[in-house]
Amino acid sequence: QVQLVDSGGGSVQAGGSLRLSCAVYGYTSGSYCMAWFRQTPGKKREGVTTIDTYGKTAYTDSVKGRFTISQDNAKNTLYLQMNSLKPEDSGMYYCAAGSDYYGCYTGGPFSFWSQGTQVTVSS
Repeated sequence: QVQLVDSGGGSVQAGGSLRLSCAVYGYTSGSYCMAWFRQTPGKKREGVTTIDTYGKTAYTDSVKGRFTISQDNAKNTLYLQMNSLKPEDSGMYYCAAGSDYYGCYTGGPFSFWSQGTQVTVSS
């Protein structure tokens, strides 16, 4: 059974940076798709970025050039580097994992989710 544990959220001022981490437990081998999502109270969950087994990444337009998703396979850890943060980036951030058998995109199915880490950006 795969378990995802995220961390790194906090409160920062606009223009600041945060680095979120997602530790993966229970993974041994096989292809995968991982993603970061975020959700603000009163708004639907939004897919932020994805990365697959081979390191291929994709980003939603609003974070391109500011956010970077990466993975450290030796540490079984997923990261989200968030720079030039804006108040509209605020929300609960979740990492998620699923199969990449049919591709890797935020609209696809994800079987495992982290507990969420709060990001608050003040103006």
